[in-house]
Amino acid sequence: MLTRSDLAVTRVRHSLKFRLLQVKRVEPLTPHLIRVTLTGDDLHDFESASFDDHVKVFFPAPGADKPALPSAGPNGPVFPEGQPRPVARDFTPRRYDRAALELDIEFAMHEAGPAATWAAQAKVGQYLGIGGPRGSLVIPTGFDWHLLIGDETALPAIARRLQELPAGTRVAAVLEVADPSARLEFDTEAELHTVWRYRSESPYRGDALLQAVRETYLPDGEGYVWAAGESATMRAVRYHLCTERGVDKSRIRAASYWKQGAEAVHENLDD
Repeated sequence: MLTRSDLAVTRVRHSLKFRLLQVKRVEPLTPHLIRVTLTGDDLHDFESASFDDHVKVFFPAPGADKPALPSAGPNGPVFPEGQPRPVARDFTPRRYDRAALELDIEFAMHEAGPAATWAAQAKVGQYLGIGGPRGSLVIPTGFDWHLLIGDETALPAIARRLQELPAGTRVAAVLEVADPSARLEFDTEAELHTVWRYRSESPYRGDALLQAVRETYLPDGEGYVWAAGESATMRAVRYHLCTERGVDKSRIRAASYWKQGAEAVHENLDD
């Protein structure tokens, strides 16, 4: 069994770089999730060390062919003076193939917004910009068990994690999606137990997910919990696990990927 020092979560920093990329493929995975494969020479030195990394995706302004990208200044992004800043949202790098110069970004079509609107009309040859990732939080795979929790917005990160976990890893995924049509088949060699819950069967967003988490068995041994989705729901999930189930706060990473009634929310949840 690994020692606690072998299970240390570590941070890796990356050089900030902005890249102009072009759409190579568009693939609807479900009625609620669209995969867009981007390509371009700018990807030759792209780095993504963790399944929950995020890049900033920049969208073209209405009527424009390409997004206006910032440059990397000493204190962060520097935008051109006199021009409106491009609309940008955070997304998970789902798959990166250095040899093919390909990067997959998956768009959850859960609510109307600039990202979902763009993804719904995405075509080969269109342009997007990406910035980052600026860093990675590397969570070891050698825990005795893993618990992954989320909604549609977390599916790309969860799918990537399941694909990267070693064969035989004990993992449970508790997921809330719109309805059964939003389910995915995960590519994994891990020993996976999946619980699906549907908003179509619950009067309140997040209730079904929280109840499923309450009912989830937590094994003995060293485990790690990763959770992401709507802000209020993730706060409730984290509170339950830490306060009522005894999960150590160093063994859970919870993030708000979006917030009901707000735009462009992406934050880690802690005390």
